[in-house]
Amino acid sequence: MFTKLASQSDLPGLNEAKEFPCGGKTVCVANVNGEISAMENTCLHRGGPLGQGVISGGKVVCPWHGWEWDPKTGEAGPPGAKVAVYPVKIEGGDVLVEM
Repeated sequence: MFTKLASQSDLPGLNEAKEFPCGGKTVCVANVNGEISAMENTCLHRGGPLGQGVISGGKVVCPWHGWEWDPKTGEAGPPGAKVAVYPVKIEGGDVLVEM
């Protein structure tokens, strides 16, 4: 089931990331070259807030220690490091996410 996360006008700018509350969680929304994706906001390394990071080379870079996360797969450099990725769709100016 898709839930409204934000309005399309609230999305992060080109090659930026942003945090959004959704239910009891915080979601990292990334805009990589115009493609919107949503993933778990907590870095598995030390719990850094991914949505406060930057986009570099198509990855979301954690602001605390620089771990790089692929917003499409949820995977980072270390083997087995993976966060949840959530399906996103935009309908009628609303950003919807499926948790």
